[in-house]
Amino acid sequence: MTPPWQRLTPDLADAMRPRLPAAVRAIADAVGETAPEAAGAKYERDVRTAVRVALERFVDLAGTAEPALPPPIREVFVALGAAEARDNRGPETLLGSLRTAARLLLRTASHALAELRPVTVDELIDLSDATSAFVDELAAACTDGLARQLREQAGEGERRRRQVADLLLRGGAPPDVAREAAAGIGWPGLDTVVPVLLPPDQARDARFRFGADGVVAERAGDAVLLLRSGPRAERAALTEALTGRDAVVGPALGWVEVPEAVRLAERAAELVGTGAAPVFVDDHFAALALRGEPGAMAVLSARRLAPLAGLRPGQREPLLVTLESWLRNWGSRTAVAAELFVHPQTVSYRLNRLRDAFGDDLDDPAARFELLLVLAFSRPRPAAPS
Repeated sequence: MTPPWQRLTPDLADAMRPRLPAAVRAIADAVGETAPEAAGAKYERDVRTAVRVALERFVDLAGTAEPALPPPIREVFVALGAAEARDNRGPETLLGSLRTAARLLLRTASHALAELRPVTVDELIDLSDATSAFVDELAAACTDGLARQLREQAGEGERRRRQVADLLLRGGAPPDVAREAAAGIGWPGLDTVVPVLLPPDQARDARFRFGADGVVAERAGDAVLLLRSGPRAERAALTEALTGRDAVVGPALGWVEVPEAVRLAERAAELVGTGAAPVFVDDHFAALALRGEPGAMAVLSARRLAPLAGLRPGQREPLLVTLESWLRNWGSRTAVAAELFVHPQTVSYRLNRLRDAFGDDLDDPAARFELLLVLAFSRPRPAAPS
C-alpha cells in the first residue's frame, strides 16, 4: 500500500525547512499547554526533542515510500510514552498532545506551501492524509512505550508483593526490612495481619478482589492471602467476600506472628474442614487448645485476659485467683470466700471489678468456658491449708 506521504510534492521539504526552528518552538509550547500538570524542565526538554525529531522526519518523508519511523526515531517516541507511564500519566494526556501537534503540523505545512506557490484542494487533502497517518505512527510508538512501561511496573509491583508475602510467611525478618518491603507496595505500616487459606485456584481472584489490601503466596496445596488490618479484614466483610470459596480465616495477629497465625488456620482446617461458609479460627480456639495446640492457648489467653492486661501484677493476681474460683464454684460467693480464705465482702468487691472489666462475657457460657480453660491451664490450683 502506497503511504500517503509519497503523494506529497518534493517542494514541501524546501518550503518547510526554513520554518522548522519556529515550528518546533510553537508546537512544543502548544503541546506543553495541553498538559500543564506535566510542566517541568525535563518534560519541556523531552517534548521539544520529540517535536524536532518528528518534524524533521516528516519533511524527509515527503515524496518517498519509506516507513514513517525507522527504529532509532521510533525509539524516541517509545521512550516518551514510557516516561509518561513512569510519571503516572495515562494515555489521554499523550494522545491529546499528539492531536494538538497534528493540527499544528498540518497548518505549518499548508502555510509553507501556500507561500511558495498556489496549493490545490487535492494537495491539501493529500497533506491532511499524510499528517494524520504520520501522527498515527507517532501515537502507536508512544502508546507502545507506555504499555511496555506499565507491564514492567506491574511485574515489579507483583515481585514486591510476593516478597512481602514471603517475608511475612517465613517469619524472622528484621523489622526495618519488613517495613521497607511493606512500604514498597504502598502499605503505610505493618500492624496486625489476617491470614486466609484458600484453594490454589482462588489465588488469582484473591489478588484481584483484595487489591492493595492483601498479598498472596501460592504454595503446593493452597494459597495464602495475607490481609493488612482495616475494614476489609473485618469479620463481616470477610464473610461476605469469602462465602462459597472454601476459606479458612486465621486470627488477626501482629505481623511477626504471621507464621503462627497461618499454622493455626491449617490446624483449624484439619479440625473442622471447609465449606461454603468461611471457617474462622477465632471460633475454634478452645477446641484447638484442648487438642494440645500451644499457639491456640497462647492467643486465647491473651484475648480472654486482655481486660486485665493493664493492671499491675499486684492488682491483677487477686482478681485472676478470684475469677478462677468463681467459675469453678458456679458463681457461689460463699464457696469462693471459703476456698480463698477471704471475707465474702472482699469476694464481692473483686467480682464487681471483674464485672466492670469483662462485662457481659461473664454471663456468656462460651466465654466463661474459655476463661476457665485459660485459667486452668495457666494457673496452679490454690493449695489447701495445712
